[in-house]
Amino acid sequence: MTSVPARADVPVESTWNHESVFPSFDAWREEYQAAVAALSEIEPYQGTLAQSPERLAEWFDVHSALARRVWTLFMYPVMWQACDGNNEEIKGMVGQAQGLAGQFTAAVAFAEPELLAMDEETLLGWLQLDQLSLYQQHIDDLLRKKKHVLSAEVEAVLGLLSDPLGRIESIRSALNDMDLTFEAAVDSAGAPQPLVQSTINKLLADSDREARKNAWRNYADSYLEFNNTLATTYLASVKSNVVRARMRGYESVLHAKLSPGNIPVEVFHNLIDTYKKHIPTWHRYWDVRRRALGYDTIHPWDIWAPLTSDDPALSFPEAVDMIAEGMAPLGADYVATMRRGCLKERWVDYAINEGKSEGAFSFGTYDSMPFIMMSFDGNLSSMSTLAHELGHSMHSHYTRETQPFIYSNYSMFAAEVASNFNQALVRAHLFARNDERAFQLALIQEAMDNIHRYFFIMPTLARFEFEVHSRMENDEPLTPESLNQIMSEFYAEGYGETMSDDPRRTGITWAQFGHLYEAYYTFQYATGISAAHALANAILAGDDAVERYLAFLHAGGSDYPIPALQAAGVDMSTPVAVEETFAVLEGLVDRLEGLI
Repeated sequence: MTSVPARADVPVESTWNHESVFPSFDAWREEYQAAVAALSEIEPYQGTLAQSPERLAEWFDVHSALARRVWTLFMYPVMWQACDGNNEEIKGMVGQAQGLAGQFTAAVAFAEPELLAMDEETLLGWLQLDQLSLYQQHIDDLLRKKKHVLSAEVEAVLGLLSDPLGRIESIRSALNDMDLTFEAAVDSAGAPQPLVQSTINKLLADSDREARKNAWRNYADSYLEFNNTLATTYLASVKSNVVRARMRGYESVLHAKLSPGNIPVEVFHNLIDTYKKHIPTWHRYWDVRRRALGYDTIHPWDIWAPLTSDDPALSFPEAVDMIAEGMAPLGADYVATMRRGCLKERWVDYAINEGKSEGAFSFGTYDSMPFIMMSFDGNLSSMSTLAHELGHSMHSHYTRETQPFIYSNYSMFAAEVASNFNQALVRAHLFARNDERAFQLALIQEAMDNIHRYFFIMPTLARFEFEVHSRMENDEPLTPESLNQIMSEFYAEGYGETMSDDPRRTGITWAQFGHLYEAYYTFQYATGISAAHALANAILAGDDAVERYLAFLHAGGSDYPIPALQAAGVDMSTPVAVEETFAVLEGLVDRLEGLI
């Protein structure tokens, strides 16, 4: 690729089906104005929820209807901006959508304090009635969090603040996706390769070592150039987390973030402790990879270097076929729905174009398709990314198909199970299907790229944010340099003596991950991949785990993630699944060493 196409020049079939949400920007604006006006429907319910069960049931209906409209209005421009950050018209719409979400959150803030002020026995008695029995889990969860819910007035203020505080991450996104530019990566032939957010992963996996090195360095250098701005932005986000946790009476931000899912903080610490115990496995992998590549020394830009030149080239439909074959154990409905979403309904925006955000994600609402944003490179790694995001989208599809709106959002902890499960099942299928050495090497490459991200990078980022939040909570000084130092030291531990590091550039890694703006999201990738491998192994072993797993996908937010996963067959309150996944990692290193 000598240049990155403009958004207008990519085929429509490679873009998301935005017209299924709103046929035009004007239609979005019309609905936006109508939704703003509809917010006035909320006020008459304030102070009346305890009047009767009928009034409360009516409120839940009104709340759900308005929330569905608001979040669809929010999703549309945010998804569009991720795919086409150069679109000036969309930028204003994103701001309007954020403002509307803040207004809605503030307007409904009275409800939880009002319900908690009711006589608890009366409220629980109402739940026995047909019109309110649906809300049993919702009310039980609300009562569990009672001591952390503030007065209606304070909750309203926090709702209004959600917009300006949310724009902290928007500042980072604007800089990252639109303003940050990168010097081209010159390859060994002296040819410049365009470096943008949607090409960085492809360049890091290039067979040309000089191109990889320059891409890795140039990418880090651009972040270092804006180190002060990025650090100030991130620390503002951390400070807002600390303030809100203190206001609600939580012991720490970690407690505050895990409380909504009723997840014990020990789950976080189990993950980190188990990761630290197994760091030597990563040291061994760096050495085996170095030998596989035939290098005297290995550097960070060699982590994604191809282990074979015979990585199969895949079209998007071929990648879908490969995933569908791997997911066959889940049944015909799962596979047919997934194929239809990819090839007919345009769930996936897989184009590579200027202004597109880095990374990949699944995003949608109760009333939209479960869309996916990614940049498809035509290799096994892109196929695996697609499988991962389809795990999210199918989770959303089944949840919304089964659950009412109030339970249609599952926790982050549960979300990363479904995505990694797809990759584990597809990978197992491909390992068994083709035993040619070149294909096995390419598949190991894909597997290790994925496990490196979720079982090395994400735990390292989790350690970083725990250290940063702990220092902020203890009112200790934090600076751009101290952030880089913390990051560099954790990476140095993970790299050991087998990796020839570049500490200055490695230290800015934290700035390259927007995940940190949702505190303690990162560790849930590692717990997710652990639960995913445990569940996939059970299905591959041929027991009755398929129905249990599908029930987990359908459950959505109707249960807490730990008991929902226990019902599916894995107990994440212990580190057993994490240990099991490190065994998978060790098996892949053994397999690679055998092949070389």
